Amino acid sequence: MQQEVAGQVDMSGERLCFLPVDQDFHARFSAAGRSYRYLILNRLQRSALHRSRAWWVYEPLDEAPMQAAAQRLLGEHDFSAFRSAACQANTAVREITAISVSRSGDWLTIDVTANAFLMNMVRNIVGSLAAVGLGEQGVEWIRDVLEGRDRKAGGITAPPHGLTLVGVEYPEAFGIPAAGCSRTIWI
Repeated sequence: MQQEVAGQVDMSGERLCFLPVDQDFHARFSAAGRSYRYLILNRLQRSALHRSRAWWVYEPLDEAPMQAAAQRLLGEHDFSAFRSAACQANTAVREITAISVSRSGDWLTIDVTANAFLMNMVRNIVGSLAAVGLGEQGVEWIRDVLEGRDRKAGGITAPPHGLTLVGVEYPEAFGIPAAGCSRTIWI
């Protein structure tokens, strides 16, 4: 049974969904997939409005080699080279099912979907892709970093303010809709 309540706080037409779930459901550990988006503002001038929502990179980034390099990360791999030193995950093996780099004017968007992520994994991937986009590294370098499993060999850790969780997928057994609700509250 799904109860929907129209959002009263926001005039944007947001819908909240309240869903009863089993006792064994956990919002984090029951997830089968997650999607993150990272925004980069790529122009000479900073933005006062977006300074806390995007990474500002003033040097020109070439998104074509960034996209080509990103495709080297698809599939199941040991992502030790892209995890934080403070990461407490038991294993660094993750599966990236989709990754893309696109540009719209001054904005670069990096979308990554995986079964799970390591601490700072997306930010470390973005920092490495930026090194490729700046021409500091070649497209195949990212595969070398991945296979080397050494965090120190990769690019910088991109700042946190460009990163947003944009989606979570759950197994069908939980009955949670994949779309249709702006926010879901489990009860």
